[in-house]
Amino acid sequence: MKIASQQARSFGADGMVQGPASGKFMLITPDRICYAGLLGRPLTREFGALTLYVSLGSPLSLKIRDGAWQSGEMFVVQADTPHQVATVDRRIGVYMIEPESVDLAQLPPELGFLATEGGAQLHHPAIREAFLALAGGDMHINAVRTRLDEFILGARMPMRQLECRVAAVVNRIKRNPSDSVNAEDYAQQVDLSFSRFLHLFKEEVGTTFRRFRAWKRARNFMCYVNANRNLTDIALETGYPDSSHFSHTVRRYWGLTPKDIMAGSRTLAVIHDASLVSTAH
Repeated sequence: MKIASQQARSFGADGMVQGPASGKFMLITPDRICYAGLLGRPLTREFGALTLYVSLGSPLSLKIRDGAWQSGEMFVVQADTPHQVATVDRRIGVYMIEPESVDLAQLPPELGFLATEGGAQLHHPAIREAFLALAGGDMHINAVRTRLDEFILGARMPMRQLECRVAAVVNRIKRNPSDSVNAEDYAQQVDLSFSRFLHLFKEEVGTTFRRFRAWKRARNFMCYVNANRNLTDIALETGYPDSSHFSHTVRRYWGLTPKDIMAGSRTLAVIHDASLVSTAH
């Protein structure tokens, strides 16, 4: 998400909002990303997360794969779905939910809309009001960071229970997305054959091991978007073999190059669990 330069709020060590409200922040937790700010001009993107787009001003335009453009105030896009999004005034709220963390089959009725397919257009004024409260500084992000689902969506989402061996691997990757351990090593660690491990992983998580880790690495880059670092160093630190591979992967998932994302995020307030930023080994 590319952010235009403008004065930003600053966040203290406790995560409380300080100074003038600019409405530009990104809160990153292991299972959620909550963003309010400006939308860049991304090409096709393909998040590994279930994504809720919310207009904070003018209506949104959404295009799924090669389909027609749709217009509306709110859309839900399922994980691994190529899409494009745009809005005239560029003000947008985004709520990203990691699919392995929730059981979509057990959603309460009031959250059933999150399981809809095809970039479904939604109308939930309370969700938009929650984003506007955060963007406008009426609600401190630190006050809701441990109960994001309840604040944004109005209800807690049911947790997904993964098979214990798969859960161990998933948790390790989420703790350290830049880890260089390969699938064969993980299979050995959980006492499964390579083929059985890959099959069980996809069955439990809903996506392949390779795609899962690729998304987690690209997602982890968001922790660095306002860092005063060169791209080569960030690429290596986040687990990529070189800057070319890094740039290609980030562009595939986020629809923008790392250079463009960082250029537009210099004044973005990024709040995250420090454990998400890890060094490759």
